[in-house]
Amino acid sequence: MNKAISFNRIARYEGNVPRYTSYPTAVQFSDAVNSKDYTKWLQALSVEEPVSLYLHVPFCDELCRYCACNTLVMRREEAREAYGDLLIEELKRLTATLKTRRTVNFIHWGGGTPTTLPAKTMSKIMSFVRESFFVSENAEISIELDPRHFPLDYPDMLEACGTTRVSVGVQDLDDRVQKACGRIQSWEQTQSCIQAVRQVGIQSVNIDLIYGLPNQTLQSTRNTIQSVIRLQPDRLAVFGYAHVPWKFKRQTLLEGEKLPTMEERFEQRRIIDEELIKAGYDPIGLDHYALPHDEMSKAARNGTLHRNFQGYTVDKARVLLGVGASAISILPTGIVQNVTAPVDYKKAIERGGFPIIRGVARNDDDRMRWDIIERLMCDLSVDLKKIARKHNQTEILFDNILKNLRSFESDGLVKLSDYTIQVTEAGRPLLRNIAVLFDIYYHVAPQRHAQAI
Repeated sequence: MNKAISFNRIARYEGNVPRYTSYPTAVQFSDAVNSKDYTKWLQALSVEEPVSLYLHVPFCDELCRYCACNTLVMRREEAREAYGDLLIEELKRLTATLKTRRTVNFIHWGGGTPTTLPAKTMSKIMSFVRESFFVSENAEISIELDPRHFPLDYPDMLEACGTTRVSVGVQDLDDRVQKACGRIQSWEQTQSCIQAVRQVGIQSVNIDLIYGLPNQTLQSTRNTIQSVIRLQPDRLAVFGYAHVPWKFKRQTLLEGEKLPTMEERFEQRRIIDEELIKAGYDPIGLDHYALPHDEMSKAARNGTLHRNFQGYTVDKARVLLGVGASAISILPTGIVQNVTAPVDYKKAIERGGFPIIRGVARNDDDRMRWDIIERLMCDLSVDLKKIARKHNQTEILFDNILKNLRSFESDGLVKLSDYTIQVTEAGRPLLRNIAVLFDIYYHVAPQRHAQAI
């Protein structure tokens, strides 16, 4: 980020816009889409279509006050084991519907905290996955970890399951920020967790950070990022805190603390960007960073980076199958979400079919606009002529959007040439604000979307 552009230059574009991890976005989901639709979409897939798997565990050992995920604390181990059996049952239904044994190149465990599952349960599920799918020899198998609660028997089990990458939650290392967020986690705890997985041969490590949290200052942000760099992660995901207490009541516990202003958030993001680039990391899309040797950095350089509900990914599969409570599945023909509460997920599995609560069908125009939005979010550039012709459309469809981008061009945030859009480094923080121009469903709704910066 170029400080010369400054906050004042881009402040007028700031607003609440979708994160664009899919299109149409989750705001368009409705209960008009159900299990029957999902079944039909699955059955329509080519028998040679590879799939990726996302397995969601909605449990945590502690609840962080800033969190906007569908999670709860589950103390009883037998309940966690039973949840694992539900995941296997949903996987059985998927394989039965798909009929053929599909190739899988990417498997991601998310949450919540996946390690709340007993190690034997995790191992059992992974064994079933390998029996039911062709998991490629070089598949990426990743999992999210909480260093405060990392069972001693997990590193060896993860290695035995073929895990290749871990994503470690940190968010912030300042004492005052951690106290406000209800997440007390030392640098040493984080280091110990990373050392434990690296010692069993899992070398790829991602660290998650959040800016815009209560009590964060510019100096504390710099201290945190400098401390994190010492851990030598291969990747980092750096998100702006989304304060939506009307959706997640636990965030009301933060309201007595001081939240950074929009200008302070901008400066925090700039500091993180500055320190990571100085340390040799490549900026990836909107909010990721990776060392030059990392596959994500390579994908960003050669134009093969993609985006889904997990964020940026090198996964090329068009089909992502979400398994578990609140998990989201993406197919060319539509997007669906499972019921969110674990108790309702259990009831839905017991009723039969897939535990779908809502979703949205995708038409030809949706797929074209997603191609445009994804390339903007991943490459910071897009050739509208090329994409329009790929979808049998004409580029003049976007003439009004290009007119709306003239102010961005005047402010040095984009470069326009014929029907090509190139986002500048100064415009990188506003990728979502540029992408939203292609979103025909978008309506200004501050309470439904997060701040752009």
